[in-house]
Amino acid sequence: MSSVLILSSHVAASRVGGFVQSLALSALGRDPILVPTVLFGRHPGRGAPGGGAVTPELFAGMLRGVADQGLSGALDAVITGYFSHPDQVVAAAQAIDDMRVAQTGAGDGRRGLVVVDPIMGDEGRGLYVKPEVAQAVVAHLIPRADLITPNLWELGYLTGAPVGDLDQAVAAARLVGRRVVATSAPAGPDSLGVLEVCDGQAWLLRHARAVHAPNGTGDLFTALLTAALLDGLSSPGAALRAAGGVVQAVDAAQAFGVDDLPVARLGATLAIPTAPVSVEAL
Repeated sequence: MSSVLILSSHVAASRVGGFVQSLALSALGRDPILVPTVLFGRHPGRGAPGGGAVTPELFAGMLRGVADQGLSGALDAVITGYFSHPDQVVAAAQAIDDMRVAQTGAGDGRRGLVVVDPIMGDEGRGLYVKPEVAQAVVAHLIPRADLITPNLWELGYLTGAPVGDLDQAVAAARLVGRRVVATSAPAGPDSLGVLEVCDGQAWLLRHARAVHAPNGTGDLFTALLTAALLDGLSSPGAALRAAGGVVQAVDAAQAFGVDDLPVARLGATLAIPTAPVSVEAL
């Protein structure tokens, strides 16, 4: 069994957060274990979402249950996303440490991939989590990450560096000290970019800008990237497959006339996208 622990939001009626990641990973043959940080009925951008935040105590208790099931040592990856309380972040960091200890003790060579999507804010909105949540992510999760997937604004927030153009974004990514795959990178007026910076190399993946994209594209990208890495793809091939899958999902939403990413309908085709995405070495 190939399992991925997802620590993020669950939004029942919207294909965003940990829910869309669970759908995508299931479609690609990975077993998701979603421990939610919030329980909402719909995306807050559509109005009052219903539901509310998961208490830190309840969140930590669910993580203990996962560990007591004996799953920590069997995880292939952990994805972290949206958090509503800094104590949830601390519990997530402990779960990552528990995975490392369990896998070291097992001695079978397994090492779960830790992918941190530092969901904190965006261009035009600024920080939309509590400052203490953002600080906890920086203090506890970034140092434990193998890979981070910020948007461009989050990359600037994490590093305190300007990210107004591509050269600045590459320089900022190199300050992180981790593999960075940043979405919403500068790519021209009619394009969107994904910037990957890893081991002294950098690539820009460019695709056409959609007129309208459903919520959840960043969440879906992180899940597809994780799956591609677990399938053995390297840089920049994993990011290329993930970006293509997201573009395919956005195009399908428009074709189907729906407001959410149609991940379940696309299924395993997300791993073999045909949407055009170009790659440029920087």
